[in-house]
Amino acid sequence: MLAHRLSEYRVMWVLVFFDLPTYTSQERKAASGFRQGLIQDGFTMLQYSIYMRHCPSMEHAETHVRRVKEMLPDEGEVIIMTITDKQFGMMEHFSSHSPKEGPDTPLLFEMF
Repeated sequence: MLAHRLSEYRVMWVLVFFDLPTYTSQERKAASGFRQGLIQDGFTMLQYSIYMRHCPSMEHAETHVRRVKEMLPDEGEVIIMTITDKQFGMMEHFSSHSPKEGPDTPLLFEMF
């Protein structure tokens, strides 16, 4: 039962990609507020303008997608992508041309 509930096809990742203007102090404040909102909602920075969040189910992912949509800044580009844990695990990460380990999947605790 636990294997089914934690299937790599049921567990999801939400990725948020953004390119926000920072020419004026108001735009910088909006961009910073958007990043802080992502962090407060449990997202982790993958790269400077790419944030990710692990979700145990599609329903959980949909909740966080909705929250991101509610905090969208007035200006700039934002892309939200939801992928399975299996797809996320196929990501190849390089740093200075050397392969790098991707982030670990968080451990989930079961109450019952």
